[in-house]
Amino acid sequence: MRKQQAGFTLIEIMLVLALMGLMISVVSYTALGTNHYDKVNEQAKRFQVVFDMASDYAVLNQAQLGIRIDEEKNTYTYVALDDEDKWVELDDQKLFASYELPEYMTLQLELENLPWQQEEQLFDRGVFDEQLSVSDEGVEIGKEEDIPPPPPQIFLLSSGDITPFELSMTFEDPFSNDEPITFALRAKEVTPIERIAPEDREL
Repeated sequence: MRKQQAGFTLIEIMLVLALMGLMISVVSYTALGTNHYDKVNEQAKRFQVVFDMASDYAVLNQAQLGIRIDEEKNTYTYVALDDEDKWVELDDQKLFASYELPEYMTLQLELENLPWQQEEQLFDRGVFDEQLSVSDEGVEIGKEEDIPPPPPQIFLLSSGDITPFELSMTFEDPFSNDEPITFALRAKEVTPIERIAPEDREL
């Protein structure tokens, strides 16, 4: 007697493929959909922790630090004021290296019209004007590659004072109709800065 050969029918194979497709879609939704909140939160937490460490670094080393926010590139870069009153990147400090946000995340910085903002200058060194930017006195305009990068918008001083600001980090999926997810980082005159979740933001 010949043994009967067991096999899968076409319907069974299609059913297995359908179940696999469903499982993949569920995993993808979980990994890429519901995790967006956590990803933005992690980026906001990273900025918060590194910022507080940078403020301590400025105090301990009696250094004047700044953060240059580039909203077009979605990057933030820590810089220090050297002996020649020029802003230079902290190449020897990997923690403070220029950092770019992940894809579909954006930065938005607000410095004015903050309810806790004081009109007093952070410090009155000759290199700063009323807009908290490097004075352009004595700057020569030459080739584009010779033009120095813009000054930082946020300052962390050796005294422990910092620039009041609100920095928003937003994730928006261009392929989804979901609402954007935004965490805010709020700073007053001193650290620590505050991390505000979307559900806690003021309407």
